[in-house]
Amino acid sequence: MLKNGRQQLFNYISGILNNKKCHLYCINGEVDHIHILTHIHQSIAVSSMVKDIKIATSIWIKDNKIFPHFIGWQEKYGAFTYSIKEKENLIKYIENQEEHHRKVSFTEEFIRILEENGVEFDLKYLF
Repeated sequence: MLKNGRQQLFNYISGILNNKKCHLYCINGEVDHIHILTHIHQSIAVSSMVKDIKIATSIWIKDNKIFPHFIGWQEKYGAFTYSIKEKENLIKYIENQEEHHRKVSFTEEFIRILEENGVEFDLKYLF
């Protein structure tokens, strides 16, 4: 993800969430993924929100030529719920993505999160 286009993308996603009556706490990302910490309005399913973000941003990115090599989002996604008590820790974690991923790859991180939370998975269905 080009650094100069990231903030534009994040602002666009923020607008999508705002229009859906969701509250964005933090957003950040790297070349191969983004993290969004949000309070989703009770009338919206997580899968529906992810689908709306992917469809709208795909069109917007291509129309505005923000990321020239972007061909689309992958089909899969990960969504996790956390206690509101963890909000500040999650914000710090998301804000420090660039530094964090110098030490740990996205794949390693995602598998660790699944294992820590007791989520059974088969690698062939993850990536």
